[in-house]
Amino acid sequence: MADTDGLIDARDFGTSGTPAGSTAGGFHVKGAHAQDWGLQNRLSRIFRPDTGRTVMLAFDHGYFVGPMAGLERLDTNIAPLVPSADAIMMTRGALRTSIPSTSSAGIVLRASGGPSILRELSDEHLALDIEDAVRLNAAALAIQVFVGGEHESRSVANLAKLVDAGQRHGVAVLGVTAVGKDMVRDARYFRLATRISAEMGAHIVKTYYVDEGFETVTASCPVPIIVAGGKKLPELDALTMAYRSIQEGAAGVDMGRNIFQSEQPAAMLAAVRAVVHDGLKPEEAYELFKERSAAGTAAS
Repeated sequence: MADTDGLIDARDFGTSGTPAGSTAGGFHVKGAHAQDWGLQNRLSRIFRPDTGRTVMLAFDHGYFVGPMAGLERLDTNIAPLVPSADAIMMTRGALRTSIPSTSSAGIVLRASGGPSILRELSDEHLALDIEDAVRLNAAALAIQVFVGGEHESRSVANLAKLVDAGQRHGVAVLGVTAVGKDMVRDARYFRLATRISAEMGAHIVKTYYVDEGFETVTASCPVPIIVAGGKKLPELDALTMAYRSIQEGAAGVDMGRNIFQSEQPAAMLAAVRAVVHDGLKPEEAYELFKERSAAGTAAS
């Protein structure tokens, strides 16, 4: 095994030079310039070529928690929001039953599962065959990676298997950083977790924003990082998190509860898009949210 004696903590992330989210090789997605045409095309369904960024709408929560607030009816609560998202993250069951096949959003399918919220969440297995993903025209497959969790080794092995299948078929893989309730959420942990996913071949990594040192997380990960929305926050706080994430090198956000649990989900999605793609500051985006909310209330 690798020698762990005498390891020196990483220090020089070059954050004062080349921007952490920069790309190379003429392709707009970080780390993907040497990938095959098909995989690059699929990544382009997720990340807008003009900005290199994405606003992903996540509603795959039901695969382990069942129906939660805002996701009681996917057909009425979520489907109307899909046209405003660059990409959507869900299970194949949700896609087939509740999302119109006319959708142009990039499809990111949940590919791991097993335990419910009642059991040990890290006890996941692969739960999707690559052929079904291709049949559903998936742009990417999402899998939890439990670095530091009880079943860490299996989750990393699951990721490696999925990457092998994805490379054979030109389908991207999104490694999702899973943080247990007893784990420290700091930049050092997220540098470890995101780098492991990237080194194992993930084409995109989803993780959480931290106030201190997040630019070192994005700088040390050779593939795009998108930021999870996490628990429901007040709208201005969520927009501030999105803004800081982009400013510190993230290539987008993957929000769920901060959109579908908002009193005005469509308005919130529009505000998040304005932050990610148009560079609006949080306060400006919040004003947009209030304007869209007022218009939506008046229309109803």
